[in-house]
Amino acid sequence: MHPIDRDAVQAELDRRRDQPVYLHLETTTGSYTALGPEKKPPVIAFVRNAQVTYARGVVTGPGPYRVGLKLQDGWVYADGLTDFVVSERDELLLAGHDPDGHLTVALQLSMRPFREA
Repeated sequence: MHPIDRDAVQAELDRRRDQPVYLHLETTTGSYTALGPEKKPPVIAFVRNAQVTYARGVVTGPGPYRVGLKLQDGWVYADGLTDFVVSERDELLLAGHDPDGHLTVALQLSMRPFREA
């Protein structure tokens, strides 16, 4: 993965606009991160292979970034994104990592269902 280049990510979002894509959205405060001194339980959200069509995709913020997808009746967004790559399967993979390199958020888009891990 590489640090987010807003123009490159925006171009990838625009390229996928107005067509059905598969969405992977994940956020966590504990599954991939070590619990801090607060010893709070992890908070996790996970969506995999939900098919969406968005009319607008936007990258905002000075970094870490927010990416929002405008759906017919609402929005999907991920905040805290730091890195991205376009995979060999032409998947747009966006991730947010904490200062220790642990994954805290992921937003991924693909024209085909994501493979099971």
